[in-house]
Amino acid sequence: MSDLTSSSDFKRRAFLRAALSGAILPTGLTLAAEEGEAKPGVFQEPAHELPLVQDADVIVCGAGPAGVTAAITAARAGARVRLFEWRGCLGGVWTAGLLGYFLDFNKPGFAKELRDKLDARGARANSTSTSRFCYDPEALKQLLEELCVEAGVKFQLHTRVAAAFKEGRRLTTIVTESKSGRQAWTAPIFIDATGDGDLGAQAGCQFEIGEAAECPCQPMSLNALLMVKDVEQMREFVRFGVPKPDENKDADKKKLIKETIASTGHFPSYAGATLWHVHGNLVFAMFNHEYGIKPWDAAEITAATVRARAEMHKMINGLRSLGGAWEGVQIVATAEQIGVRDGRRIVGRYAVKQDDLIVGARHEDGVTRASFGVDVHATTADHNKQAPIHATKIKVKPYDIPLRAMIAADVDGLMMAGRCISGDFISHSSYRVTGNAVGMGEGAGVVAAIAATSKRLPHEVTWAEGEAKLREMNQRV
Repeated sequence: MSDLTSSSDFKRRAFLRAALSGAILPTGLTLAAEEGEAKPGVFQEPAHELPLVQDADVIVCGAGPAGVTAAITAARAGARVRLFEWRGCLGGVWTAGLLGYFLDFNKPGFAKELRDKLDARGARANSTSTSRFCYDPEALKQLLEELCVEAGVKFQLHTRVAAAFKEGRRLTTIVTESKSGRQAWTAPIFIDATGDGDLGAQAGCQFEIGEAAECPCQPMSLNALLMVKDVEQMREFVRFGVPKPDENKDADKKKLIKETIASTGHFPSYAGATLWHVHGNLVFAMFNHEYGIKPWDAAEITAATVRARAEMHKMINGLRSLGGAWEGVQIVATAEQIGVRDGRRIVGRYAVKQDDLIVGARHEDGVTRASFGVDVHATTADHNKQAPIHATKIKVKPYDIPLRAMIAADVDGLMMAGRCISGDFISHSSYRVTGNAVGMGEGAGVVAAIAATSKRLPHEVTWAEGEAKLREMNQRV
């Protein structure tokens, strides 16, 4: 008797035994562990055919600041674009994550367009700064959707990239999971803008995380929107876009918030707790840290989210009990997604290093120029009790992020944009802010479009071509 026949007979007999006993077997479940056909604790998923869609030149996974910028830019550059996002809105950490502010945003191109369009809607907090400012998250959700529709981006929410497949070195196909089930999608060029480097990891790329191979990594934070009784009575605590001349400095406000929370009997997990004014009596709050959480571990992230939300409510309840300026303060919403600072950094054809920041590196293929300082939050609760931020004493000179750092080294046809690009722990703590993510997304989008429509790979496209195309596009906008 052949092995195949023997296996089939065994499964048929097992099914009949289970049916007669009233047990229900999932389709494809292997019961033949005792015959050496399955490993204990392993489910052998049966192969099956998936619907395959082949209507895109560029597929972008992740619609946060980098991904939504990349998708819009690629579409404007003439590519057919598919954009996938697992949350229920575009914008990622800006919207679902209630980040609260834009940083390192004084850049031309799409960053300027966003500033102007938010201003036109009255959705940017009163601020004279083009580099750092608050915004209305609901207005930003709608603006990003409108920009994607206008550009012709086909975007799909509630959809997560689940697998990636290659032919040789080249990424050719991804599989997504959603309410529509599992679907396969193919395109010449892909962009990983998942933040955590999910697509790159699924495609077999090497990556780094944290300060060392297995962390320590930067903490996560669950932000919230708060409603206060009278924001004018809270000026000693709240950061305003245009502060009054005699107001406390931001560092003094953080210290005062920490001391006030501690006076209620709870020392905050983030000793640099911060409030930003949005508009009216609405403020953003960043009050907590969750330490040592790997962003690809769903169980860890779940537990971290539950702890963070409970702590946020505990702190706000404590502050409300103080009365005075805190009378009536309430949580309008906690973020749908806990904010992740430190995920996978996919190995690229160049790695941005600490020395690049120190010397202010310049590159012929410099896609965007970053200037934000080194920002390493406390990596343990014990360190947070001493200081919320690690004092690295590194003075950053504006530096270029090269196109090569955004092209995967191990897989052809794959680009990265946002905090999952190639770099070390220290440089990542600077370039990870969303103004730089937008600059990277813009560069990745235009190069991906040129590569796809000219039947080349991203590493075969020069940045001079991308820069020229962007100039042409910006003149039209």
